[in-house]
Amino acid sequence: MWKPNATVAAVIERDGRFLLVEERILGQRKLNQPAGHVEQGESIVAAAVRETLEETAHHFVPEALVGVYQWSPPERPELTYLRFAFTGRLTGHEPARALDDGIEAAVWLSRDEIVARADEHRSPLILACIDDYLAGRRYPLGLLRDFDRIEDELAGETA
Repeated sequence: MWKPNATVAAVIERDGRFLLVEERILGQRKLNQPAGHVEQGESIVAAAVRETLEETAHHFVPEALVGVYQWSPPERPELTYLRFAFTGRLTGHEPARALDDGIEAAVWLSRDEIVARADEHRSPLILACIDDYLAGRRYPLGLLRDFDRIEDELAGETA
């Protein structure tokens, strides 16, 4: 049975620069958006908030969905990622906060700098998300309906 991996990413732009992370994957430095897997019991939006904080020490408030992307790495075609990319605003920074294992630094890069480092991209989704963001793609967060949370809310109202 095919089971895609649900992942999230944050596309955060400030003054023409995008917040990315430099991470070590199998000994190689890679660039990625703040991104990661949705954990069991976690909403997709909450996962984006958590991953951004864990990987960059920035507090992120998602305001719109940029897009949903499906990708299978050519070296592992049996593996499929479904990425939900969000944009929003930062509301704080904890510079002393330790970053996730494997994350070496959070960096701000222009699109041109990101393109120049294409050999370091963790996946083609990085530039696709940025280009969709720059093209103005924004979808309301209301597109994502979390029935686990709705049922919890309804149970709380009737209890």
